[in-house]
Amino acid sequence: MKSKFTFILMLFIIVLIIGATGLLGMIVWEEIQNYLPQDESNVPKMEDFAEKDNTNTEVADIPEENIEVPKIRNTTNNVNKAKVDNDVNPLTELSKPVSSNTVTQEQEEQVENVSGNKYFYNQLNNYSKKIYSALETNKENMKTGTYKINLGSSFSDILSKSNGQDELGNYYQSAIEAYVYDNPDVFYLSPSKMYLNIETITRGNQKTYNTYIDNGEGANYLIEEFNSKNEVEQALSALENVRNNIISNKTGDTYKDIKMVHDYLVNNIDYDRTVSEANIFNIYGALINHKCVCEGYAKALKYLLDGLGIEAVLVIGKATNSEGESENHAWNYVNVDGTWYAIDSTWDDPVIIGGGTLTNSSKYKYFLKGTSVMNKDHFPSGRFTENGMVFEYPNLSSSNY
Repeated sequence: MKSKFTFILMLFIIVLIIGATGLLGMIVWEEIQNYLPQDESNVPKMEDFAEKDNTNTEVADIPEENIEVPKIRNTTNNVNKAKVDNDVNPLTELSKPVSSNTVTQEQEEQVENVSGNKYFYNQLNNYSKKIYSALETNKENMKTGTYKINLGSSFSDILSKSNGQDELGNYYQSAIEAYVYDNPDVFYLSPSKMYLNIETITRGNQKTYNTYIDNGEGANYLIEEFNSKNEVEQALSALENVRNNIISNKTGDTYKDIKMVHDYLVNNIDYDRTVSEANIFNIYGALINHKCVCEGYAKALKYLLDGLGIEAVLVIGKATNSEGESENHAWNYVNVDGTWYAIDSTWDDPVIIGGGTLTNSSKYKYFLKGTSVMNKDHFPSGRFTENGMVFEYPNLSSSNY
């Protein structure tokens, strides 16, 4: 009897050891998988242009994020003081030569140093263009999330007015909005964490003003998903691999190339209904994670078409869905041989209830359409924030392509 009990006990111990070993092996394997190279999985291949099977519930759009009203920080500096308190005055040693990242007099006189498809930049006044230009000049530096962009005394004439701070705040907000929507590849910046600093310098009875942009007292002005320049550059490298592969399939025919990009997005992105996934509002979510909301679709289409040299604009507004409900929405206008047409790649990617293959009538329902189609349920606002500048959009063709 004792021998039988001993045998059962030993058998139980052996089974327990085997089970624990198997569980440990699974955990180790999952950890190894996390460190295996993943870059190739996100680079599009020819099969990525094939149609996908839609198996979830129908798309219902959601309210989009807006750029917050700019935060302004004030400091004062009386140069008659024997010593400047560095805790109060972020700009120290003002007698030093102007640093290389400061907007110089030459830059102030030549603000047209912005290249590429900058549709919203062209609608800014010269004050906002100076700020936009400074952001563009320091695009590489801003990847750190802590770089300070000095604007110098460019805005002293505005700030000397009684309402000068509010006026400059409006120009700053317009510049930030134009910059973010002209440049979907700066997805890693969080405008709500970027501060416009105004330093008042008193010399006797005269006042001058220095302005600069930084991260205030926050850790950085990057979005939550990225915490360092290295992480930003890795993300940009993955995105460039995707875009370069798209470019390698360029035909040179504008219509065919736009259709290629549209089809790639429709066939490879899943619409996010949870609003809980990371990066769902930007091109990283669209092109690397393959999951986003309408703003991600629209920014991804512009990003890829920019790479192909095809002019595209991101449009923000309202749209009326199939249930007659009005919702915030994002889509695109694209330039085909001098004529503008609309594309809504989000609504061309509906998720079919019960599953099935997307038909061409649905897949191209909002592809290169004119006002005869778009004006029925798409209503652009031209305003990215509640009290922001009203931007103008290109005039759409009345007829479809």
